[in-house]
Amino acid sequence: MPTAKKTMHFPLIDNGDSKSNGLHPLKGLTKKMTEVYGPSGHEQAVRDLIREEIKGLVDEIRVDALGNLIARKKGAGATPRKKVMLAAHMDEIGVIVTHVDEKGFLRFASIGGVYPINLNGSRCRFANGVTGVFGREVKNTTSTEVNLDKMFIDVGARNATDSPVGVGDAAGFWRDFTDLGDRIVSKAMDDRIGCVVLIETLKQLKKPVDDVYFVFTVQEEVGLRGATTSAFGVQPDLAIAVDVTGTGDTPEANRMAVDLGKGPAIKVKDSGMLAHPAVKNLLADAAKEAKIPYQFEVLVGGTTDAMAMQTSREGVPAGCLSIPTRYIHSPSEMVDFNDVQNAVKLLVTALGKAIKLD
Repeated sequence: MPTAKKTMHFPLIDNGDSKSNGLHPLKGLTKKMTEVYGPSGHEQAVRDLIREEIKGLVDEIRVDALGNLIARKKGAGATPRKKVMLAAHMDEIGVIVTHVDEKGFLRFASIGGVYPINLNGSRCRFANGVTGVFGREVKNTTSTEVNLDKMFIDVGARNATDSPVGVGDAAGFWRDFTDLGDRIVSKAMDDRIGCVVLIETLKQLKKPVDDVYFVFTVQEEVGLRGATTSAFGVQPDLAIAVDVTGTGDTPEANRMAVDLGKGPAIKVKDSGMLAHPAVKNLLADAAKEAKIPYQFEVLVGGTTDAMAMQTSREGVPAGCLSIPTRYIHSPSEMVDFNDVQNAVKLLVTALGKAIKLD
């Protein structure tokens, strides 16, 4: 069934500016980054926002064939210099319309790891600004039974031809940014908060010794695809992903030695990779030098762009700096603002001297 003609404008939703809304500048940037539309495969608006933020701060900037934004800051050391790749993914999880029924309700499939339990009554937003509400079938189901194939999206349409979106249109969760003081909450902290850390690191990193590539990757949530191609192109000597990780500090949580507010987490292992010991030690030594708290992370499930970078070409020493995050892959992901600022301090310290992998 053909859908109504629509104009795609990839809006930056209610961003404001950090001065007018009273937020700390880094929180203001986080608000802009998290509220912008950008499910996997639809990262254009996020990429445009990042490009604007880092304009004039790098020596070279390009977009590769898959859509990764690659920004190079030349080192001040003597040649040959090492190439250090920092990666944070721009995409967020989302949904894609598979069918519009005669009453205008949308059936959908997931883009990335969408948990049905987080959906009913939540909202999503499409690229053209249309907001939808997730609903679930109730006939012949229990109150606790929630499956994607029994759910739908209601965009207020009366019938299929009235629907402002159609088959193939993608949406991300919609929930606005909330400042709780030390804790901040939004959709898409995974991994826009990593992008924020990279942007702020680039702003504070005046004269790195080695060449640093700030890479904002696409399609991480559907298979680490952007990191795979960008690492192949950059050919780094060392790679660090900046992403989120779960915590063990909520009531009856699974045991995990990561808490909000106790510092950025230096990955030791996750389900996809073992961090290179020298990279792990490099990050830990930088945290000690900067006199900031840090934690070690062993993640039972999930992985990051570091896995793809580690196995690129003949192999790359790789690790990951993680931002502890509660309620990952929900519309309300929570991080501690001190952990975010300390992650920046750690990276600036680590990159401010010649990289050694002894």
